[in-house]
Amino acid sequence: MNLDKNNTIKLIDTLKKTYPDATCSLDFSNPFELVVSVMLSAQCTDERVNKTTPQIFAKYSTPEDFANIDITELETLIHPCGFYKNKAKNIKACAKKIVEDFNGVVPHTMEELTSLPGVGRKSANVILLEVFGIAEGIAVDTHAKRISNRIGLSNNATPEKIEQDLLKIFPKEYLKDINHLFVWHGRKTCDSRNPKCEICTIKSFCNSYGKFKQ
Repeated sequence: MNLDKNNTIKLIDTLKKTYPDATCSLDFSNPFELVVSVMLSAQCTDERVNKTTPQIFAKYSTPEDFANIDITELETLIHPCGFYKNKAKNIKACAKKIVEDFNGVVPHTMEELTSLPGVGRKSANVILLEVFGIAEGIAVDTHAKRISNRIGLSNNATPEKIEQDLLKIFPKEYLKDINHLFVWHGRKTCDSRNPKCEICTIKSFCNSYGKFKQ
């Protein structure tokens, strides 16, 4: 079905009732810890990241700490999250840039955040929302991409284009909720391989309902 404004609001309101506790899944206690966690979460589960970071953050938690960390030690610490060499390089370079260009403070604009090594628009959207309460855009991860395509909110394949489609559909006051709700719905109901369509609370809005074997 093609969603008009009323139906898009009903869609989000239904998901909010279905997942009242939907929040960011990553654990952090300061802005840069979230930056690190978001980088580690690339092609890795939030659960794995949250199991890995306590040991790291007990010793290293600020941009200064990570700017000065030995790269080999950092690689070892983040090894469980995969792609550890590239992630370690980006984390250290990101920390160094924040120290040198932003006086050790995580910046709070999209332009500044995306100037940091390893931080793309999706990550910047997460940081802006979770640290600064700024819902400028929508973080399109694998869950948001899958659900947007299945429902029919976007026919695009790239996160950037999907985000632009979603921004045209949803009123600004709903932007802060969309990623959290799509992530929770993707994990609990709209699985990539075996979606639980029969128990889905938003199946009446979905173009793909009935296309998957139960």
